Amino acid sequence: MVIVDSARRVVGGVDTHRDSNVAAVVDMNGGLLGVESFPTTGDGHRCLSSWMSAFGTIERVGIEGTGAYGAGVARHLSSSGVVVIEVDRPERQKRRKQGKSDRIDAVEAARGALSGRCEGQAKSGDGHAEALRALLVAKRSARSTRIRTIVQLRHLMFTAPDELRAKLGSLSATQLVNEAARLRPRPGGDVALYGVKTAAVILARRVHGLDAELVVIDEQITPLVKAAAPELLNVYGVGADTAAVLLVTAGDNVGRITSEAKWAMLCGIAPIPATSGLTVDEFRLNYAGDRHANNAIWRIVITRLGQHEPRTVAYMKRRLAQGKSKRYIIRCLKRYVAREIFKALPR
Repeated sequence: MVIVDSARRVVGGVDTHRDSNVAAVVDMNGGLLGVESFPTTGDGHRCLSSWMSAFGTIERVGIEGTGAYGAGVARHLSSSGVVVIEVDRPERQKRRKQGKSDRIDAVEAARGALSGRCEGQAKSGDGHAEALRALLVAKRSARSTRIRTIVQLRHLMFTAPDELRAKLGSLSATQLVNEAARLRPRPGGDVALYGVKTAAVILARRVHGLDAELVVIDEQITPLVKAAAPELLNVYGVGADTAAVLLVTAGDNVGRITSEAKWAMLCGIAPIPATSGLTVDEFRLNYAGDRHANNAIWRIVITRLGQHEPRTVAYMKRRLAQGKSKRYIIRCLKRYVAREIFKALPR
């Protein structure tokens, strides 16, 4: 006698927003079982999970925006042992035909996860990689603000009164910031000179404050990288900052990246087939993927070439002799570096 398991398997989909998440559940044939809205709170995430479980055993859940509004619900479902799939927003052609609503997007997310159209497992966002991501956000902001502030200070000296311009106008960036921070504007006398000195002191001290922030961030990034992936720092040309960027791209659940080819695709390094008609065996550049990781791997290649790493230099010479351009060779080198990085990622 055959005993049939009565537990039904279902697939969920979530359309995420700032204040609410719209969830849908479909059966294994794509039939809609229910749609409901839940708040984006801890209790709301628990209610969403319980509501989905009431329809049967959750096979997987497709969530749109797991790196933004959907981060909270994705973490909750992942911690419950549910496979979370990152779902892209619906195609524009479908939106023109079907319209746009939260309900439609939630159902499409569930059916996209069911059909396999969306298969990328979402990041868990609960470990070292998530901490590094937050620190890198602050570091990029501080670095870009620092550069803009120095440029503003430099331009301020272009139109400063002659006395101040003669003193600070020809200094290097570091000297300019340090000297401007030492200025002591005094009210009275030349109003323009007092205003320019005050502005220069404010900008210079802002740069010093940002420098202190960057030191604090760097002091936290290095130990996190060493704890998460010590082998990654042994790869030639990889420093703490570069390793942090690559770890953020990989995520805390690196096992979701099952091959080095998928890792290369995630970094936007794998070439894309572009065969059509009479054009055979042609490829084009991959403009998708994580651009921060792509830039990090490019920096590794440039570092190796600049420091005359034997393997890299030998490959460059051999391909140049074959008539290939340096740009083409660097693209190939990035693919080889991506393979090395994949082997060094934590498992």
